[in-house]
Amino acid sequence: MTTPAACRPLALVTGASSGMGAAFARRLAARGHDVALVARRRDRLEALAAELEAAHGVSCLVLPLDLSGADAHDRVLAALEGRPVAVLVNNAGYSLARAYADTDWPTQRDCVMTLVMAVCALTHAVLPGMLAAGQGRIITTSSLLALSQGGPGHTVYPASKSFVLKFMLSLHAEVKPRGVRVTCVLPGSTASGFQAANGTEAAMQGMPRAFIATADEVVEAALAASDRGQLVVIPGWYNRLAALMFRLLPDGLQRWAAARAAGAFGAHGT
Repeated sequence: MTTPAACRPLALVTGASSGMGAAFARRLAARGHDVALVARRRDRLEALAAELEAAHGVSCLVLPLDLSGADAHDRVLAALEGRPVAVLVNNAGYSLARAYADTDWPTQRDCVMTLVMAVCALTHAVLPGMLAAGQGRIITTSSLLALSQGGPGHTVYPASKSFVLKFMLSLHAEVKPRGVRVTCVLPGSTASGFQAANGTEAAMQGMPRAFIATADEVVEAALAASDRGQLVVIPGWYNRLAALMFRLLPDGLQRWAAARAAGAFGAHGT
């Protein structure tokens, strides 16, 4: 028997058209959530919505939006028509595999708006409803690079992901006593649409398969961590080892290693 839509919890997933976003949507729909799907590509969102509705008997709302706009969160909330969000998955993101000075400012600005401002704005928008209900979940995709020293190319990406991590840590301290669970996931290399978007697929193909997680593996780890009330999760033993090395290696050695790695991923300084 299908649960009426009014009784089903709603999950809002950004970056839902492919990769980890689509995997989050599939897992949450399988758990009985209606899903609001946010990304730029309408055709992919509509195909995913049809798949989820047919497979799980849930309702899906397709929101083809560019989250780099300053008012993007208002447009998302307007489309929800006052329906409370039980689970927010902040997953939208991309990187720019080029030097900062060689990229025009609107391109860099839109990247920061998507990676940072959209996360803050959507979280701020749904949080009052969660706090009023005394429950809710916020799952945000950061990156293993949030722990790194950074390097040439992809310039705003590690900084943005570091901000997101610290934002989630602080938010957790505020809302955990009021029933809202916050989980920040720090994936390493993951097979998804991310590399196709920034042109680094060839570099990924040269990496050992054992060091590349699937989107499903990362999402499974993130949801399991959220179920446990775990604040930070780093999927994969190899990524946890890398995180340990980030803490132990001298900063100068980290920067040297990052500079060497940047060339392999098509990112160079000037």
